[in-house]
Amino acid sequence: MADAHGTPYHYRARVHHFQPAVYMLASRKWGTLYIGVTSNLAQRVWQHRQHLVPGFTSTHDVSRLVWYEMHDGMAAAITREKRLKKWDRLWKLRLVSERNPEWMDLFDEICR
Repeated sequence: MADAHGTPYHYRARVHHFQPAVYMLASRKWGTLYIGVTSNLAQRVWQHRQHLVPGFTSTHDVSRLVWYEMHDGMAAAITREKRLKKWDRLWKLRLVSERNPEWMDLFDEICR
């Protein structure tokens, strides 16, 4: 069963709502990257995984959550997202690898 946004209730019950986050999705280890910002990380990643978000992530099958960072406010999260998007690709790869060396999908981690 899902809510009006298509998010399964069992994911909604386990996460903090409306906590801004910056996140990075990948198609595979060292693969195509996508950086985004959201106020509900589990819901947004689930939407990417279900290809409910038209555009880049659906077209390139970028749905593996490989890095995220929680923020106290949306302004700080947006600022961080904009800065990360300007980084060289190698810097982004290093950022992911430092926290997640195997590039595991962290979706289950955020839904605990």
